[in-house]
Amino acid sequence: MAADWGRMLLSHNFNLSEDVLPTLSRAEFAQIFSKGLLPQDDLRCQAIENPHWVVEVVFDKNLRSPLEVGQLCLNCLAAARLSKASLPKPHLLALGGAKSTPVKPGSSPTSLQEGEWGVDVVETPDAEAFLQGINWEATIANREPHTIFKVEIRSE
Repeated sequence: MAADWGRMLLSHNFNLSEDVLPTLSRAEFAQIFSKGLLPQDDLRCQAIENPHWVVEVVFDKNLRSPLEVGQLCLNCLAAARLSKASLPKPHLLALGGAKSTPVKPGSSPTSLQEGEWGVDVVETPDAEAFLQGINWEATIANREPHTIFKVEIRSE
């Protein structure tokens, strides 16, 4: 069966004090996924130049769902960051959604395209407070379940 490539773009939402974890540069953030996803032969990962998006992950939709790719990405972040965090350990989230609207004319080639997945990778002290703060439930209320995902790693 021929590959049916999907594209996922990652952004970073650092919602922590520097006392818990140091802020990551765009290059450091991208390196976490480039290195962490390297053992996955069916994924390709690279840093991209875009004002919002930092990392592009290309995956075969016949082999993995967007949720699985989101979980792999969050696992990479956890492996790279949680052991270095002071107490209380942060919560990590991957909040994904498939773009359902056409791209505006003149948009950057690295912009999220219709049907592709945009994922906000979040480091926060309190997942519930963060989700309430961005009004997550209202945001996803009218979305089809297969067009969104939320992956969490809560450290204690």
